[in-house]
Amino acid sequence: MKKKALFNWSSGKDSAFALYKTLQNQEFEIVSLLTSVSEQYQRISMHGVRVELLDLQAKSLQLPLTKMMIPEMPTMEVYEEVMKNTLSKFKENGVTHAIFGDIFLEDLRKYREDKLKEGGLVGEFPLWKMDTKALIHDFTNLGFKTIVTCVNEKYLDQSFVGRIINEDFINDLPENVDVCGENGEFHTFTFDGPIFNNPIAFEIGEIVHKKYEKPKNTTPSNTACDVDSDEPIYGFWYIDLIPK
Repeated sequence: MKKKALFNWSSGKDSAFALYKTLQNQEFEIVSLLTSVSEQYQRISMHGVRVELLDLQAKSLQLPLTKMMIPEMPTMEVYEEVMKNTLSKFKENGVTHAIFGDIFLEDLRKYREDKLKEGGLVGEFPLWKMDTKALIHDFTNLGFKTIVTCVNEKYLDQSFVGRIINEDFINDLPENVDVCGENGEFHTFTFDGPIFNNPIAFEIGEIVHKKYEKPKNTTPSNTACDVDSDEPIYGFWYIDLIPK
């Protein structure tokens, strides 16, 4: 019998590849995708992608979707309370595992596992410790297509947002940027690949720059953004993707 699992879906490449790996091994029954959504903006947290595109992804994947509504820049306490309530409901319905697309951030994995343990769940990490350069090439060679929706201005300039991840993109990245953006250098939206029944159609909208004050209590959704403690203000470039 397959283990019932909740899949943490960000809409980006790491989630897509982790889902591909999970579906390949046939060990888990994915009860639902789970995505953190900004309640104020109705967009995927950090990625800035409209919920309409998230819905289209879930429909193409033929998987149920649960949207976890999060206030803008929540405190750790608020985030954890929302997560605790969400996981509790899944646990009551027989879910035993939660799957993530994390690759090498030890602190983030430990945080996830500790919180899952409190709720009686076990974490699974299909991409853990994979070489990110090999991972991104495997990802594109399988036919996945993904677009950069957000970049951290500390690492990348405006020219990188809105680009499709391919060999040219990889070659243009500065040496201090992980090719999978695992340190929060950039975020993506995956719109085609072997796990989708049909591509997600969208048009390119405007590019915007947003600055944020560093939160007093950093939530897990922000931990991977590499915000220095001595930087009170930090910024990101976003591109708006408009569903067709």
